[in-house]
Amino acid sequence: MISNRRSPLTPLAQESLDALARALPDEGELTYEQAYAILEEQEGLEQPAAEAIIERLYMRGHIYEVEGKLRLTDYRPE
Repeated sequence: MISNRRSPLTPLAQESLDALARALPDEGELTYEQAYAILEEQEGLEQPAAEAIIERLYMRGHIYEVEGKLRLTDYRPE
């Protein structure tokens, strides 16, 4: 039987997701550049590390892309 639950994120990935959610503009989407800047400012991640975190969040279904912009999947920061 396959579980519908997502596998838990690493603490850094969870903190990054929280940071992106808190900084999400009213229109509900971020450019990749905005996401990288948020992760650099809030989590101290340089672009290669931020890219890896964003890819992990994407692969686990926490974020998705629409017309080159990132959106969060029904997520509210803690």
